Amino acid sequence: MIEVKLARGLFLPEAGLWLDPRASSARAFVSHAHSDHTGRHAMTLATSETLALMRLRIGVPKGAVQDIPFGEVCEFDAFRLRLLPAGHVLGSAQCLIESASGSLLYTGDFKLRPGLTSGAAGSCRAETLVMETTFGLPRYVFPPSETVRAAIAGFCRETLASGRVPALLAYSLGKAQEVLALLGREGLPAMPHPSIARLLPVYEAAGYHFPAAADWDPLRAGASVLVCPPSAARSLKPVERLRTALISGWAIDRSAIYRSRCDAAFPLSDHAGYDELLRHVENVAPRRVLTLHGFAQEFAGDLRARGIEAWALTGPNQLALAL
Repeated sequence: MIEVKLARGLFLPEAGLWLDPRASSARAFVSHAHSDHTGRHAMTLATSETLALMRLRIGVPKGAVQDIPFGEVCEFDAFRLRLLPAGHVLGSAQCLIESASGSLLYTGDFKLRPGLTSGAAGSCRAETLVMETTFGLPRYVFPPSETVRAAIAGFCRETLASGRVPALLAYSLGKAQEVLALLGREGLPAMPHPSIARLLPVYEAAGYHFPAAADWDPLRAGASVLVCPPSAARSLKPVERLRTALISGWAIDRSAIYRSRCDAAFPLSDHAGYDELLRHVENVAPRRVLTLHGFAQEFAGDLRARGIEAWALTGPNQLALAL
């Protein structure tokens, strides 16, 4: 099996390859452009969309970059690499590593449900599966996406019909574009926050289109739906007759609406739910599963109860491992 080390990041010694490290690394695969997965590396391997989004979010990479299209096999000295769609955000990719020691699929953040601005995650057989398990508890099974989208649209229409201003709080990369695509499909005018609007050209270059939107000015929202990241929610305080809704997978927890201090919360997730995590393991059929993030220990325990060798890479006392 391919050796995996966890020490300030995930590292494959045989390949000399880091997977989504935050610290500067000699050669790194970056699965997508969210800030908790990106860094400044001597060599960055990623999809063209991820590289374009990284340039907008953290600036031009300081080292060399290699744009890898989905499905293309890249040959390196000690390994082969192929990227599969991850379905998380635009450009997000899973990474299949093959070498004389075996095969390993690293998911990064992923989901199996197709979105309006992202496809579904692909799958392939691999000896080792390294997977994110953000929602790795049985209670995190998400309702059908179209049901959630209909509820979001209904919230916006009801709010506008009552003479109030709807505001949807969604992360600036990924979730916000899903929301804008939904609003466009439903014929609802939108006013996106600048942190969201500046990423739209990358989506449009990839073939996604959004209706013309008003420049950000919450006090002049009129009949528009405000769309902004949760971190910018304070900028909405001067808006009179405001109704806010959190768009997040965590909205499946009943307490989310109180923690977010919003009027509503809708469980639209760009991560796999528990049922999708199990299905991905079934599709990949690995000999060994290594879990990362969220409920990694709990999900690994559930897999072991099903007769699958599984170990958590993150959690208490998981500071440095070689597997």
